[in-house]
Amino acid sequence: MCSSTSLSVFEAQSDSPALLKKLPQSEHLSVAEATWLALNVVSGGGSSSSSQPIGVTKIAKSVIAPLADHNISVFMLSTYQTDFILVRERDLPLVMHTLSSEFTLLRVVNGETVAANSLGVSNGFVKPKMVKRPVVHPLSSPSNMFCVTSLDPDTLPSVATLLMDVMFYSPGAKEPGAAGEDSGHIRFFSFSLIEGYVSLVMDKQTTHRFPNNVLFTSASGELWKMVRIGGQPLGFDECGIVAQISEPLAMADIPAYYISTFKFDHALVPEENIQSVIGALRTNESAGQ
Repeated sequence: MCSSTSLSVFEAQSDSPALLKKLPQSEHLSVAEATWLALNVVSGGGSSSSSQPIGVTKIAKSVIAPLADHNISVFMLSTYQTDFILVRERDLPLVMHTLSSEFTLLRVVNGETVAANSLGVSNGFVKPKMVKRPVVHPLSSPSNMFCVTSLDPDTLPSVATLLMDVMFYSPGAKEPGAAGEDSGHIRFFSFSLIEGYVSLVMDKQTTHRFPNNVLFTSASGELWKMVRIGGQPLGFDECGIVAQISEPLAMADIPAYYISTFKFDHALVPEENIQSVIGALRTNESAGQ
């Protein structure tokens, strides 16, 4: 990566973790014990006026693979605006040491960007060596076509009821002709509100429920297909899942959005690339057997 590429650590105010303690006890709610921090890789040296998102496949070799080689578990959250890598707070010293030779390291504390100071990591770590990382989890590709979009935050009140209905109450209509688990329609909706910016991922049919001109759309009307990773809950502890998927896509120069969840991981790729993506990942999957 060029020297103008930076990695930022986003930190909330010191009392933010207390919000988790206010959640009511419930058998239906599980909260991970670890605190996670969000890392963001941008070009332009970290300046808010010139920074540009890098993309998950562009950082597969420089960020995702080295963290996997150091046995650091990550969650990936791609949004309409950029990509975030979530790491456990306790892993931050090793994360920053691992990536310091490739990136300018910055902290974003209460909205201000400052240089990251040494976190007391001793010398002696060996620079990661790239290793082959076969896909070891089952893959499926739903029949849905998805949109990655956004909206003006000022319009949120006008669509709040609709958002609640889509997220919690609507079962989602199945597409005609969908059959079988691998080719069937799945219900997937992602809503992110980060620093005032809204990001939405939904299937094409769900977009029709929104009023005209509310959702941002590209001139090309670009649609995405999904590859879903996992057959049982992936959890928080396994390392290398994102690397298993992003490295083959990076080698094939295929862009992707990536969203990690507790149960499954999800990669969204351009509609026209889905067959080559499945082929590349199946090849990588066979290599692990």
